[in-house]
Amino acid sequence: MAEAKAETKAEKVQCFGRKKTAVAVALVRTGSGQVRVNGCPLHTVKPDILRIKVYEPLLLLGKERWGRVDIRLRVKGGGFTAQIYAMRQAIAKGIVAYYQKYVDEATKKEIKDILMAYDRALIVADPRRCEPKKFGGRSARSRFQKSYR
Repeated sequence: MAEAKAETKAEKVQCFGRKKTAVAVALVRTGSGQVRVNGCPLHTVKPDILRIKVYEPLLLLGKERWGRVDIRLRVKGGGFTAQIYAMRQAIAKGIVAYYQKYVDEATKKEIKDILMAYDRALIVADPRRCEPKKFGGRSARSRFQKSYR
């Protein structure tokens, strides 16, 4: 009995989400549907307006799909908007990876299709980065004004 319980508890996957310089790592394991961000409950995420963005993958899938897993998030770097986009990507990718590894391929495909149909950024990372500044101007592209006299 103890061995069987140890096996089910060991069912965990680690996934990351990225946006600009923000990185969120999601640890998805068998559990009771708890979601924590840096040790705090999900409903404490600030700012309030962007909190809905973190809830999106969970609301799309419904409680019956993510109710049996616990999600722990660690977030670092970037600004608060980038962190929130990284978190939502980590949650979505984590649930998909968990279903692929421990449930079945058909359910994983169904979940992935739901998420992709809503927003591709939930699964695929955004490759855009800040362009470095060059000499001869005040930013990456703009140049100093030219004067002949």
